[in-house]
Amino acid sequence: MARTPDSELIALAAELGGKLAARGWMVATAESCTGGWVSMLLTSLPGSSAWFERGYVTYSNASKVELLGVPSALLDTVGAVAEDTAQAMAQGALRHSHAQAALAITGIAGPGGGTREKPVGLVCYGWALTDGTTLTSTCRLDGDREEIRSRAVAAALRGMIELIG
Repeated sequence: MARTPDSELIALAAELGGKLAARGWMVATAESCTGGWVSMLLTSLPGSSAWFERGYVTYSNASKVELLGVPSALLDTVGAVAEDTAQAMAQGALRHSHAQAALAITGIAGPGGGTREKPVGLVCYGWALTDGTTLTSTCRLDGDREEIRSRAVAAALRGMIELIG
């Protein structure tokens, strides 16, 4: 499976930016396996300062706890790659920002790090709005590290677009 083309990622980022701007909303991101790729895409667009509030790259468990308030007990119980963790990351990004919408990505991009229960390519997403609406999803992406990461970015953007309508 090929990496999601940059033009598609930019189009998704622009679509999300347009939806946020139309509502007067801002977005915050909490990224682990994508290392800030969503934030980079969003801020590459002219005018993004009107709707991009901040981004967190929380690669380690300690950063998830310290920056986003993800409960360490949750990480001890379900691990970093779990829908509950992604939801806690998105909710933490909202709590620690001035945004009305947040997205979170956590996963195993590989090539190592996978287990039988949590294989390489497993990615969990969380989306949250300040009105209390949350959504989570998990998918298994195929490909090498860059393919998994780019496809995870695309899925996170699509989920946020869908959630805010």
